[in-house]
Order: sequence, then structure tokens, then C-alpha cells
Amino acid sequence: MRRPSPNSPAPLSRRERQIMDIVYRLGRATVGEVMEKLSGRPAYSTVRAQLRVLEEKGHLRHEEHGLRYVYMPKVKRHIVRQSALKHLIDTFFEGSAGKAVAALLGKEGFRISEEELERISELIEKAKKEEKGQ
Repeated sequence: MRRPSPNSPAPLSRRERQIMDIVYRLGRATVGEVMEKLSGRPAYSTVRAQLRVLEEKGHLRHEEHGLRYVYMPKVKRHIVRQSALKHLIDTFFEGSAGKAVAALLGKEGFRISEEELERISELIEKAKKEEKGQ
């Protein structure tokens, strides 16, 4: 299996994303700890295999503590977040961040607070200034 570079993590299945979310939230986790947090009562061997696959894909690393493996994220969460966001925008919004923002601002089901709108406005202004400076 090809190992991804830190800037290009391998894509994850739904269950792998769930496992990674658990490991990110806990910071480090054993198979048993991941099992406790997962829905559907997966078997120990299944979770262990999925953690091994995540390690092979370059998302996790492990340390041995006695007879236990303790898994930790290998890829920083912000890198994974950027990769997932880029994939989402490319897939559903034709690569347009503007279309994604328009969908968030213009559709039902999304509640954006005044504070969030202000923060978005500040980010837009900052991006404009940085673009002019280049």
C-alpha cells in the first residue's frame, strides 16, 4: 500500500473517519477505548484491523505499552480537515469555495450566529488584503 505524504493523507472510509475522530478527541487510544466509543458493537479483531489499516495509510502510529498498542494521530487534524474540505468542495461545489459559502449562507438547516458572521467577514477582509499584497 502506498504511504501518503503528510500533506496528502489517504482517503478514509466512513468507519475510518469515525475511528480517527475518536483518536483525535482522546489524543491517544487503545483498541478497547476505540471500541467503547464506536457504534454497532464491532468485534475487537475488526477494530484492531481497522487501526492497522489507518496506520498503513499514514494516519496513525502506535507505541507499545506492555501488551497493549496505544494509537496516536500521525497527521495533524488541521491537515486532514483541509484535505477533507478540499475534497468536499471539489466534489459538490465544482471546486468553488464561493459556491460552498453561498450554500452555507443561503440554505435552511444552517444557523450562523452573529459572531460567526463577523468572524467570516474578518476572514474575507484578511484574504482580500493578502491577495492584494501578492
